[in-house]
Amino acid sequence: MGWYITGHDRMHTDGDGDTPAVSAMAHAGNAWATLHAGFTTVQSIGEADNATLRDAIQRGWIPGPRILTSLGSLNERTRGGSPDSLRAVVRRFKQQGADVIKIFASKSIRDGGEATMTPEQLQAACGESTAQGLRSVVHAHSADAAQRAARAGCTQVEHGVFADDATRSAFVQHGTFFDPQCGLVFRNYLDHKPWFEGIGNYNAAGFASMEQALPLAEAGIGLASRTKGLKLVFGTDAVAGAHGRNAEELVCRVRRGGQNAMDAIVSATSRAAESLRLEREIGRVAVGLSADLIATDGDPSQEIEASQRVSFVMRTGTIYRNDGARFTAGRRNRGVR
Repeated sequence: MGWYITGHDRMHTDGDGDTPAVSAMAHAGNAWATLHAGFTTVQSIGEADNATLRDAIQRGWIPGPRILTSLGSLNERTRGGSPDSLRAVVRRFKQQGADVIKIFASKSIRDGGEATMTPEQLQAACGESTAQGLRSVVHAHSADAAQRAARAGCTQVEHGVFADDATRSAFVQHGTFFDPQCGLVFRNYLDHKPWFEGIGNYNAAGFASMEQALPLAEAGIGLASRTKGLKLVFGTDAVAGAHGRNAEELVCRVRRGGQNAMDAIVSATSRAAESLRLEREIGRVAVGLSADLIATDGDPSQEIEASQRVSFVMRTGTIYRNDGARFTAGRRNRGVR
C-alpha cells in the first residue's frame, strides 16, 4: 500500500523530494482507492511503514481496508543467512507486531526468477514462522523455489510464473496456498513504463522479461484452476499506480486465464479469508462474522466485468460507498460516504 506515483509521474523512491507528509497522504489515498473499489481486506507485505497505515485504519483515523503486513522481508542474505539468524529475524518481526512473514526465495521475474534460498534456509524461516503462530508468504517464481517452499511447510507461495505440474502437485500435497498473478501487475508496469524506467532493474531487459512472462502467467492460472485440490487464492501484487484497480486481475483470470468466474470470486472471498486465517471473521455472509459487504452493478458470476462496477461498500458494518442511483431508476445519486 506504500508504493505510489509522485506528482512528477514517477514511482516514489527515497530522495525524490517527497516529504513524509506527502507520502502519508499518498498511502491514505491508496487505502481509500482500494476500499472504494470493494476490497475490504488486503495483505500488503514487505514495507515497514505499512504498520502506521494499518494502525491508523484500525483506529478509525482514515478509511481503508483491513491491512495485514509483514513490516519487512527476509532473503538468503539476511543477517548472514544462517538458519539460526533467519529464525531470529522471524522472532524480531513477531515482536515488532508483524501479521505475517514475507520471504524472498527467488529472484524477481525481471532478473530471471531463479531460486535463491536453500531448502535449509526456507525450513528455518517458515518453521520459525509456524512456531511463532505466523503465516509465511514466499516470493517464488521458479519451479524449484516454489517446490522448496512447499516442502518446507511455508503457508503460501506468491507468483510462481514458472510453476509446472510437479510444482502444483507439491502445493496440493503440502496444502500450500498458491497466489499467482494473471495480468494487472505486468500490465501496470508495461503500460506505464515512464513511471518506472531507470529505477533499479526497471529497464529494457526487465520489461522484456515481463512481456515474455505474460502468456505463461495467463496459462498458469488455467492450469492451477484445473488442478484438483489446489488452494488457489486471489492476489494482485498491485504496486504503484494499480491501487483500486484490483478487480482487473479477476477479469484477467476469467477472460484470459480461463478460471471459472464463481471460483475466481470464491478465491477472492472465502478462500482468501482461509489463507489469511481469518475465516472465522470475514469471507462469508454468516451470523457472527464481520459485516463486510459489497454490491455490484451486474452479477460477476455471470459477467466477471461486473466486479469492476462496485456501487456499495460496507466494512465492519460501516458504509463507505453507496451509489444508490445505480439500482433504483429515477433516484438521485447519493454519492460516496
